[in-house]
Amino acid sequence: MFSSRFHSIVLSSLAVASLVACGPSSDGKPPAGAGGPPPAEVNVMTVATEPVDLTIDLSGRLQAVRTAQVRARVEGVVDKILFKEGIDLMAGAPLFQIDPRAYRAAADAARADAQAAEQLLQRDQALLDVHGVSQQEFEAAVTRAKQAKATLAKANIDYENAMVTAPIGGRVGHALVTEGALVGRGDATPLVNIDQMDPIYVNFSQTESELFNLRQSIKQGKAKKGESLKVELLLPDGSVYAQTGKLLLSEQTVDVNTGNVFLRAEFANPQRELLPGSFVRVRISQSRMDQAIAVPQRAVQMNSDGAYVLSVTADNKVAPMPIQIGPMSGAKWVVTGGLPEGTRIIVDGVQKARPGSTVKPVDLNAAPAASPVASAPASAASQTGH
Repeated sequence: MFSSRFHSIVLSSLAVASLVACGPSSDGKPPAGAGGPPPAEVNVMTVATEPVDLTIDLSGRLQAVRTAQVRARVEGVVDKILFKEGIDLMAGAPLFQIDPRAYRAAADAARADAQAAEQLLQRDQALLDVHGVSQQEFEAAVTRAKQAKATLAKANIDYENAMVTAPIGGRVGHALVTEGALVGRGDATPLVNIDQMDPIYVNFSQTESELFNLRQSIKQGKAKKGESLKVELLLPDGSVYAQTGKLLLSEQTVDVNTGNVFLRAEFANPQRELLPGSFVRVRISQSRMDQAIAVPQRAVQMNSDGAYVLSVTADNKVAPMPIQIGPMSGAKWVVTGGLPEGTRIIVDGVQKARPGSTVKPVDLNAAPAASPVASAPASAASQTGH
Protein backbone atom coordinates (compact mmCIF):
# COMPACT_ATOMS: atom_id res chain seq x y z
CA MET A 1 0.00 0.00 0.00
CA PHE A 2 2.81 2.38 0.86
CA SER A 3 4.56 1.59 -2.43
CA SER A 4 1.38 2.32 -4.45
CA ARG A 5 0.90 5.69 -2.69
CA PHE A 6 4.55 6.69 -3.25
CA HIS A 7 4.23 5.78 -6.95
CA SER A 8 1.18 8.08 -7.30
CA ILE A 9 3.03 11.02 -5.69
CA VAL A 10 5.99 10.62 -8.06
CA LEU A 11 3.72 10.54 -11.13
CA SER A 12 1.91 13.71 -9.95
CA SER A 13 5.23 15.56 -9.45
CA LEU A 14 6.45 14.59 -12.90
CA ALA A 15 3.20 15.83 -14.46
CA VAL A 16 3.50 19.21 -12.75
CA ALA A 17 7.15 19.53 -13.79
CA SER A 18 6.21 18.72 -17.38
CA LEU A 19 3.52 21.43 -17.40
CA VAL A 20 5.96 23.98 -16.01
CA ALA A 21 8.59 23.09 -18.58
CA CYS A 22 6.11 23.33 -21.48
CA GLY A 23 4.34 26.44 -20.34
CA PRO A 24 5.41 30.12 -20.73
CA SER A 25 8.15 31.50 -18.52
CA SER A 26 7.46 33.93 -15.72
CA ASP A 27 8.60 36.93 -17.83
CA GLY A 28 6.29 36.06 -20.73
CA LYS A 29 9.10 34.96 -23.11
CA PRO A 30 9.07 31.56 -24.78
CA PRO A 31 11.27 28.95 -23.17
CA ALA A 32 14.88 28.73 -24.23
CA GLY A 33 14.38 25.43 -26.00
CA ALA A 34 11.46 26.74 -28.08
CA GLY A 35 13.70 28.64 -30.61
CA GLY A 36 17.24 29.91 -31.39
CA PRO A 37 18.93 33.06 -30.01
CA PRO A 38 17.79 36.45 -31.30
CA PRO A 39 19.57 37.86 -34.37
CA ALA A 40 22.86 39.62 -33.64
CA GLU A 41 22.65 43.41 -33.73
CA VAL A 42 25.13 45.04 -36.12
CA ASN A 43 25.79 48.55 -37.36
CA VAL A 44 25.45 48.94 -41.10
CA MET A 45 25.95 51.69 -43.65
CA THR A 46 24.45 52.09 -47.09
CA VAL A 47 27.14 52.50 -49.72
CA ALA A 48 26.98 55.72 -51.74
CA THR A 49 29.35 57.64 -53.96
CA GLU A 50 30.76 60.93 -52.71
CA PRO A 51 33.73 63.27 -53.27
CA VAL A 52 36.78 61.95 -51.46
CA ASP A 53 40.29 63.19 -50.79
CA LEU A 54 42.94 60.59 -51.56
CA THR A 55 45.43 60.40 -48.71
CA ILE A 56 48.62 58.64 -47.82
CA ASP A 57 50.06 57.99 -44.36
CA LEU A 58 53.81 58.43 -43.94
CA SER A 59 56.25 58.14 -41.06
CA GLY A 60 57.77 61.40 -39.82
CA ARG A 61 59.73 62.95 -37.01
CA LEU A 62 59.11 66.19 -35.16
CA GLN A 63 61.75 68.89 -35.10
CA ALA A 64 61.84 72.21 -33.26
CA VAL A 65 61.68 75.26 -35.52
CA ARG A 66 64.74 76.65 -33.75
CA THR A 67 67.11 74.97 -31.31
CA ALA A 68 69.76 76.84 -29.31
CA GLN A 69 72.54 75.09 -27.45
CA VAL A 70 73.47 77.69 -24.89
CA ARG A 71 77.22 77.76 -24.18
CA ALA A 72 79.50 79.65 -21.84
CA ARG A 73 81.18 82.54 -23.68
CA VAL A 74 83.56 83.42 -20.86
CA GLU A 75 85.59 81.36 -18.44
CA GLY A 76 84.55 81.18 -14.82
CA VAL A 77 82.77 79.34 -12.05
CA VAL A 78 78.98 79.03 -12.16
CA ASP A 79 77.57 80.95 -9.18
CA LYS A 80 73.83 80.50 -9.75
CA ILE A 81 71.33 78.66 -11.92
CA LEU A 82 68.50 81.10 -12.49
CA PHE A 83 65.81 79.05 -14.26
CA LYS A 84 63.47 76.15 -13.61
CA GLU A 85 63.99 73.20 -15.92
CA GLY A 86 61.26 72.33 -18.42
CA ILE A 87 59.48 75.70 -18.51
CA ASP A 88 58.91 78.13 -21.37
CA LEU A 89 61.14 81.20 -21.34
CA MET A 90 61.21 84.46 -23.24
CA ALA A 91 64.30 85.49 -25.19
CA GLY A 92 66.69 87.35 -22.86
CA ALA A 93 65.61 85.51 -19.71
CA PRO A 94 68.57 84.95 -17.27
CA LEU A 95 69.84 81.38 -17.14
CA PHE A 96 73.23 81.22 -15.37
CA GLN A 97 75.39 83.62 -13.38
CA ILE A 98 79.13 83.07 -13.86
CA ASP A 99 81.33 84.69 -11.18
CA PRO A 100 81.48 88.28 -12.53
CA ARG A 101 84.07 89.84 -10.18
CA ALA A 102 87.13 89.48 -12.42
CA TYR A 103 85.18 90.77 -15.43
CA ARG A 104 83.78 93.71 -13.46
CA ALA A 105 87.30 94.68 -12.37
CA ALA A 106 88.61 94.35 -15.93
CA ALA A 107 85.79 96.55 -17.23
CA ASP A 108 86.48 99.21 -14.57
CA ALA A 109 90.21 99.22 -15.44
CA ALA A 110 89.48 99.44 -19.17
CA ARG A 111 87.09 102.32 -18.56
CA ALA A 112 89.79 104.22 -16.64
CA ASP A 113 92.34 103.61 -19.42
CA ALA A 114 89.88 104.78 -22.04
CA GLN A 115 89.17 107.98 -20.11
CA ALA A 116 92.90 108.68 -19.68
CA ALA A 117 93.55 108.04 -23.38
CA GLU A 118 90.71 110.39 -24.35
CA GLN A 119 92.05 113.13 -22.09
CA LEU A 120 95.54 112.71 -23.58
CA LEU A 121 94.10 112.92 -27.06
CA GLN A 122 92.25 116.14 -26.24
CA ARG A 123 95.46 117.64 -24.80
CA ASP A 124 97.50 116.70 -27.88
CA GLN A 125 94.76 118.09 -30.10
CA ALA A 126 95.11 121.46 -28.40
CA LEU A 127 98.96 121.36 -28.54
CA LEU A 128 98.89 120.37 -32.20
CA ASP A 129 97.11 123.63 -33.06
CA VAL A 130 100.03 125.65 -31.52
CA HIS A 131 102.69 123.20 -32.77
CA GLY A 132 103.28 121.92 -29.20
CA VAL A 133 103.36 118.28 -30.43
CA SER A 134 104.30 116.77 -33.71
CA GLN A 135 101.80 115.23 -36.11
CA GLN A 136 103.31 111.82 -35.36
CA GLU A 137 102.75 112.21 -31.61
CA PHE A 138 99.15 113.29 -32.22
CA GLU A 139 98.45 110.27 -34.44
CA ALA A 140 99.88 107.97 -31.76
CA ALA A 141 97.49 109.53 -29.22
CA VAL A 142 94.59 108.90 -31.61
CA THR A 143 95.62 105.25 -31.95
CA ARG A 144 95.93 104.80 -28.17
CA ALA A 145 92.45 106.26 -27.67
CA LYS A 146 90.93 103.89 -30.23
CA GLN A 147 92.67 100.90 -28.69
CA ALA A 148 91.47 101.88 -25.22
CA LYS A 149 87.87 102.14 -26.47
CA ALA A 150 88.12 98.70 -28.10
CA THR A 151 89.53 97.20 -24.92
CA LEU A 152 86.70 98.77 -22.90
CA ALA A 153 84.10 97.39 -25.33
CA LYS A 154 85.59 93.90 -25.06
CA ALA A 155 85.71 94.13 -21.24
CA ASN A 156 82.05 95.23 -21.15
CA ILE A 157 81.03 92.33 -23.40
CA ASP A 158 82.87 89.83 -21.19
CA TYR A 159 81.22 91.31 -18.13
CA GLU A 160 77.78 91.05 -19.76
CA ASN A 161 78.48 87.46 -20.83
CA ALA A 162 79.06 86.50 -17.22
CA MET A 163 75.25 86.67 -17.04
CA VAL A 164 74.11 83.95 -19.48
CA THR A 165 70.69 84.71 -21.01
CA ALA A 166 68.35 82.85 -23.36
CA PRO A 167 69.15 83.67 -27.01
CA ILE A 168 65.68 82.54 -28.17
CA GLY A 169 62.31 82.00 -26.59
CA GLY A 170 61.23 78.40 -26.06
CA ARG A 171 61.21 75.46 -23.69
CA VAL A 172 64.40 75.10 -21.65
CA GLY A 173 65.80 71.66 -20.95
CA HIS A 174 67.77 70.41 -17.96
CA ALA A 175 70.96 72.15 -16.88
CA LEU A 176 74.11 70.44 -18.17
CA VAL A 177 76.27 71.87 -15.35
CA THR A 178 75.80 72.58 -11.65
CA GLU A 179 76.79 75.44 -9.36
CA GLY A 180 80.51 75.43 -8.75
CA ALA A 181 81.40 74.05 -12.18
CA LEU A 182 84.25 75.68 -14.07
CA VAL A 183 83.00 76.54 -17.56
CA GLY A 184 84.37 78.23 -20.64
CA ARG A 185 87.95 76.98 -20.40
CA GLY A 186 89.13 75.77 -23.79
CA ASP A 187 86.03 74.98 -25.84
CA ALA A 188 82.82 76.83 -24.97
CA THR A 189 81.01 74.66 -22.42
CA PRO A 190 77.40 73.60 -23.24
CA LEU A 191 75.10 74.77 -20.46
CA VAL A 192 71.52 74.02 -21.55
CA ASN A 193 69.37 73.51 -24.65
CA ILE A 194 66.33 75.58 -25.63
CA ASP A 195 63.76 74.44 -28.22
CA GLN A 196 61.26 76.73 -29.88
CA MET A 197 58.25 74.41 -30.16
CA ASP A 198 55.47 76.62 -31.49
CA PRO A 199 55.23 76.20 -34.40
CA ILE A 200 56.93 72.85 -34.90
CA TYR A 201 58.25 71.03 -37.98
CA VAL A 202 57.60 67.46 -39.05
CA ASN A 203 60.08 65.97 -41.49
CA PHE A 204 59.05 62.99 -43.61
CA SER A 205 59.56 61.51 -47.05
CA GLN A 206 57.61 59.80 -49.81
CA THR A 207 58.87 57.17 -52.21
CA GLU A 208 59.42 58.03 -55.85
CA SER A 209 57.08 55.21 -56.92
CA GLU A 210 54.19 56.62 -54.86
CA LEU A 211 54.62 60.01 -56.46
CA PHE A 212 54.75 58.38 -59.89
CA ASN A 213 51.50 56.47 -59.28
CA LEU A 214 49.83 59.68 -58.11
CA ARG A 215 50.92 61.54 -61.25
CA GLN A 216 49.66 58.67 -63.42
CA SER A 217 46.23 58.69 -61.74
CA ILE A 218 45.95 62.44 -62.32
CA LYS A 219 47.14 62.09 -65.91
CA GLN A 220 44.58 59.33 -66.65
CA GLY A 221 41.74 61.37 -65.12
CA LYS A 222 41.11 58.97 -62.24
CA ALA A 223 41.92 61.76 -59.79
CA LYS A 224 42.61 65.45 -59.91
CA LYS A 225 45.28 67.48 -58.18
CA GLY A 226 44.13 69.17 -55.01
CA GLU A 227 44.18 72.95 -54.81
CA SER A 228 46.16 72.74 -51.58
CA LEU A 229 47.80 69.85 -49.81
CA LYS A 230 46.16 69.12 -46.46
CA VAL A 231 48.55 67.70 -43.88
CA GLU A 232 47.39 66.01 -40.68
CA LEU A 233 49.18 64.34 -37.77
CA LEU A 234 48.05 61.04 -36.30
CA LEU A 235 48.62 60.79 -32.55
CA PRO A 236 49.75 57.53 -30.86
CA ASP A 237 46.13 56.65 -29.94
CA GLY A 238 45.09 56.90 -33.60
CA SER A 239 43.25 60.20 -33.24
CA VAL A 240 43.94 63.15 -35.52
CA TYR A 241 45.79 66.16 -34.08
CA ALA A 242 43.49 69.17 -33.81
CA GLN A 243 45.71 71.53 -35.84
CA THR A 244 46.02 71.13 -39.61
CA GLY A 245 49.53 71.61 -40.97
CA LYS A 246 50.86 73.24 -44.11
CA LEU A 247 53.47 71.82 -46.46
CA LEU A 248 56.58 74.00 -46.54
CA LEU A 249 58.90 72.50 -49.10
CA SER A 250 59.49 69.56 -51.34
CA GLU A 251 62.86 68.69 -52.76
CA GLN A 252 62.23 67.76 -56.37
CA THR A 253 65.27 65.45 -56.41
CA VAL A 254 65.33 61.87 -55.25
CA ASP A 255 67.74 60.72 -52.57
CA VAL A 256 69.97 58.20 -54.32
CA ASN A 257 70.42 56.23 -51.10
CA THR A 258 66.75 55.83 -50.14
CA GLY A 259 64.79 56.62 -53.31
CA ASN A 260 62.63 59.03 -51.31
CA VAL A 261 61.60 62.64 -51.80
CA PHE A 262 62.08 64.86 -48.74
CA LEU A 263 59.06 66.77 -47.40
CA ARG A 264 58.51 69.12 -44.48
CA ALA A 265 55.33 70.49 -42.90
CA GLU A 266 54.67 73.01 -40.15
CA PHE A 267 52.10 72.67 -37.36
CA ALA A 268 50.90 75.07 -34.71
CA ASN A 269 51.74 73.71 -31.25
CA PRO A 270 50.20 76.16 -28.76
CA GLN A 271 49.79 73.61 -25.96
CA ARG A 272 53.29 72.14 -26.52
CA GLU A 273 51.70 68.70 -26.99
CA LEU A 274 54.11 67.82 -29.80
CA LEU A 275 57.67 67.20 -28.61
CA PRO A 276 60.77 67.48 -30.82
CA GLY A 277 62.33 64.14 -31.67
CA SER A 278 59.05 62.20 -31.46
CA PHE A 279 58.09 59.84 -34.28
CA VAL A 280 54.63 60.47 -35.75
CA ARG A 281 52.40 59.45 -38.63
CA VAL A 282 51.66 62.11 -41.24
CA ARG A 283 48.52 62.02 -43.41
CA ILE A 284 48.60 64.01 -46.66
CA SER A 285 45.67 64.72 -48.99
CA GLN A 286 47.37 64.52 -52.36
CA SER A 287 44.48 64.48 -54.82
CA ARG A 288 40.70 64.35 -55.05
CA MET A 289 38.05 62.17 -56.70
CA ASP A 290 34.67 63.74 -57.47
CA GLN A 291 32.77 60.44 -57.23
CA ALA A 292 34.02 57.42 -55.33
CA ILE A 293 32.91 54.84 -52.78
CA ALA A 294 34.82 54.91 -49.49
CA VAL A 295 34.18 52.56 -46.56
CA PRO A 296 35.73 52.50 -43.05
CA GLN A 297 38.82 50.35 -42.67
CA ARG A 298 37.18 48.19 -40.01
CA ALA A 299 34.45 47.17 -42.45
CA VAL A 300 36.97 45.60 -44.83
CA GLN A 301 38.14 42.03 -44.15
CA MET A 302 41.05 40.22 -45.73
CA ASN A 303 41.61 36.58 -46.67
CA SER A 304 43.80 34.66 -49.08
CA ASP A 305 41.58 35.69 -52.00
CA GLY A 306 41.78 39.40 -51.21
CA ALA A 307 39.52 42.00 -49.65
CA TYR A 308 35.81 41.54 -48.93
CA VAL A 309 32.95 43.07 -46.94
CA LEU A 310 29.92 41.52 -45.27
CA SER A 311 26.76 42.74 -46.97
CA VAL A 312 23.24 42.54 -45.55
CA THR A 313 20.52 41.40 -47.99
CA ALA A 314 16.92 42.61 -48.12
CA ASP A 315 15.88 39.76 -45.77
CA ASN A 316 18.75 40.66 -43.35
CA LYS A 317 20.96 37.74 -44.31
CA VAL A 318 24.75 38.09 -44.18
CA ALA A 319 26.53 37.60 -47.51
CA PRO A 320 30.28 38.02 -48.13
CA MET A 321 31.07 40.30 -51.07
CA PRO A 322 34.57 40.38 -52.64
CA ILE A 323 35.76 43.91 -53.47
CA GLN A 324 38.75 45.68 -54.97
CA ILE A 325 40.34 48.40 -52.89
CA GLY A 326 42.54 51.27 -54.01
CA PRO A 327 44.08 54.23 -52.18
CA MET A 328 43.18 55.54 -48.75
CA SER A 329 40.91 58.44 -47.87
CA GLY A 330 41.75 59.23 -44.26
CA ALA A 331 40.59 56.24 -42.19
CA LYS A 332 38.67 54.74 -45.14
CA TRP A 333 39.45 52.52 -48.09
CA VAL A 334 38.47 53.74 -51.53
CA VAL A 335 36.65 50.82 -53.21
CA THR A 336 37.48 50.57 -56.91
CA GLY A 337 35.24 47.62 -57.79
CA GLY A 338 32.82 44.94 -56.62
CA LEU A 339 30.62 47.10 -54.38
CA PRO A 340 27.47 48.52 -56.03
CA GLU A 341 25.99 51.75 -54.75
CA GLY A 342 23.10 51.16 -52.36
CA THR A 343 24.54 47.97 -50.83
CA ARG A 344 24.23 47.67 -47.08
CA ILE A 345 27.48 46.54 -45.43
CA ILE A 346 28.35 45.72 -41.84
CA VAL A 347 30.72 48.22 -40.21
CA ASP A 348 30.57 47.22 -36.52
CA GLY A 349 29.79 43.75 -35.23
CA VAL A 350 31.42 41.75 -38.04
CA GLN A 351 32.69 39.25 -35.48
CA LYS A 352 29.06 38.38 -34.62
CA ALA A 353 27.87 38.04 -38.23
CA ARG A 354 28.38 34.65 -39.87
CA PRO A 355 27.75 34.24 -43.60
CA GLY A 356 24.19 33.05 -44.11
CA SER A 357 23.02 34.07 -40.62
CA THR A 358 20.26 36.56 -39.90
CA VAL A 359 21.19 39.83 -38.23
CA LYS A 360 19.40 42.87 -36.86
CA PRO A 361 20.82 45.85 -38.83
CA VAL A 362 21.05 49.25 -37.16
CA ASP A 363 21.96 52.24 -39.29
CA LEU A 364 25.41 53.47 -38.29
CA ASN A 365 24.40 57.14 -38.16
CA ALA A 366 21.27 56.35 -36.11
CA ALA A 367 22.95 53.99 -33.64
CA PRO A 368 22.61 55.36 -30.04
CA ALA A 369 25.72 55.97 -27.97
CA ALA A 370 24.67 53.26 -25.50
CA SER A 371 24.16 50.64 -28.21
CA PRO A 372 26.21 47.50 -27.61
CA VAL A 373 27.41 47.75 -31.21
CA ALA A 374 28.42 51.41 -31.06
CA SER A 375 31.84 50.72 -29.64
CA ALA A 376 34.88 53.00 -29.65
CA PRO A 377 35.60 52.34 -33.36
CA ALA A 378 32.03 53.28 -34.25
CA SER A 379 32.42 56.56 -32.40
CA ALA A 380 35.59 57.26 -34.32
CA ALA A 381 33.75 56.56 -37.55
CA SER A 382 30.97 58.99 -36.71
CA GLN A 383 33.58 61.70 -36.27
CA THR A 384 34.82 61.12 -39.81
CA GLY A 385 31.37 61.45 -41.27
CA HIS A 386 30.06 57.87 -41.16
